[in-house]
This record gives sequence, C-alpha cells and structure tokens, in this order.
Amino acid sequence: MPYEGMIFRPPSEARSLIVQTTVGCSWNKCTFCAMYRGKRFRIKSYDEIFDDAISAKMIYEEPHRVFLADGDALAIDTASLLKILDMLYETFPNLERVSSYASPLSILEKSADDLIELREAGLKMVYLGVETGDDQLLRTVAKGVSAEEMLESGKKVVKSKIKLSTTILLGLGGQERSEIHARETAKILSEMDPDYIGALTLMVIPGTPMYNKVREGKMTLLTPKESILECKNMVKNLKVSNCVFRSNHASNYLPIGGTLPWDKEALIKTMEDVLKNDRKDLLRREDMRAL
Repeated sequence: MPYEGMIFRPPSEARSLIVQTTVGCSWNKCTFCAMYRGKRFRIKSYDEIFDDAISAKMIYEEPHRVFLADGDALAIDTASLLKILDMLYETFPNLERVSSYASPLSILEKSADDLIELREAGLKMVYLGVETGDDQLLRTVAKGVSAEEMLESGKKVVKSKIKLSTTILLGLGGQERSEIHARETAKILSEMDPDYIGALTLMVIPGTPMYNKVREGKMTLLTPKESILECKNMVKNLKVSNCVFRSNHASNYLPIGGTLPWDKEALIKTMEDVLKNDRKDLLRREDMRAL
C-alpha cells in the first residue's frame, strides 16, 4: 500500500493496519517535533483512501484494528470522516477498532455531537499529545493551545466516550521548569481523567528549534536521575479514576507501567529505589534510547 513519506504510529498500534487519511500534521509548529517537518499538510481524497483500503484488503491479513495516519485525522470534516469510517468497517468485516492521532485544535473544532457520531461510527480511540500542563511551557514549545484549551479538548473526548490516550514528555521544560512541569502536568491529567497516559522522555532532534535552544545553552536537559524524579513527582500527584500508565517507550530511561490508582504506590516505590540506590543497571543506556 503506498504511503506518502515516513509513517508514524503509537506503539500500541503495532499490529494495526495503517491507513493514511491525511499527509503530515495540521499544526506542525511544535518546537520539539520533527515527525512531519518534511511534509506539507493535506487531506487525502475519499477515492485515494478507498483505493488504499482495497489495496490493503488484497495484500494483508484481515485487520482487527485500523490506525488513521498521519498526524491529525480529526482535521477531516465530520461528514467525510464518517464516510471513511463506514467504508472501513464495510471493507473489513472483522474490524473492531479505528483510532487516530488528534490535535487539541481539531478536537476543539468538533462539536460534542460530532464526537459522539464518530464514536458511534467506530472511532474508538484518539491519541492526544498533551505534552505538559504548564501553560507557559505550552506557549514556549508552540503547542498552539493554552493549558485551559488543552484540558477542554481532553475532557471533550472523555465526555464523548471515545477512549482517550494521552502522551506527555518528561524533560520538556528542562531543569529550569522540571518541578512546575511535573506538578501542572499531573494536575491537567487528573482533571482530564484519560484512559491511558504514555510518558515519553524528551530527545532533542537536530534541525528543530528546541535542539538549537539546547545548543545555545538556553535550556538544560535532565539527567537520567532527574528524569526519573520528574516522573515520580508526576505520578505522585496524579489522581485518576482508572488509567493505564506506561513509561516504557524506547525514549525512557526506566521502563515502568501499571494501572492507576491501584499500582501508584508500587510505581513510586520502584522509582524511589532506583534513585536512592543508584540502580544504573535498571536504566536504558543513552545509546539504546530511540524515538
């Protein structure tokens, strides 16, 4: 199946069929991100998407899950997205779930009824890059929304009963804003109450504004221990009702995970043990980290 440019997907979509509905990211201005820098955003036509789905049906094993690439399928107008969802479920009779990335701006542009319609049509999960709950940091990294707007977008998804998977970036504020970043991110996530939280660790990419900022000495990256401490402080202040927490991405120094609130104390104890006893044997080496 033909794709335009590099394709990205969440780790949990490893076994999903990737259907490219948009090319690039509708925002594409975040200072830390290089995923779609080489792409000019556009929405694929229905005919293109239909042809891709038919091609996939002829080549691949019948999928149970489909992930809509690229960076923001919710930028597609609701009527067109409903048509795409209907087509996918008709084309793949065993399909159980369709999911996609979603920018906070695209979520905010959808009405509550739009999101409910999309959920009823089979959009079962969206992945929202929250990154931080620190309002100043959101502006600094050019996320395009305030903390209040980010919270509104997340709560809107939760209210529609589409499952919400959020990602946050440990170390995004450097040493300079680590404490605030941890506290405010825990606060916004607690108020959102998502189904999933994925904590990644910042890796600065050459060519991005953040990379240049670090090189110029305007931001100090966290050490591995400082990153774990930030994660511990975040988890300690999280108050969610039933949320799968994962910090086991290839970018993370210490792979951990559990379900909150039940595993909260165990997660904190693990991180405290690593910090107190300098358990470097449990940490991922720098040369083994990846995006």
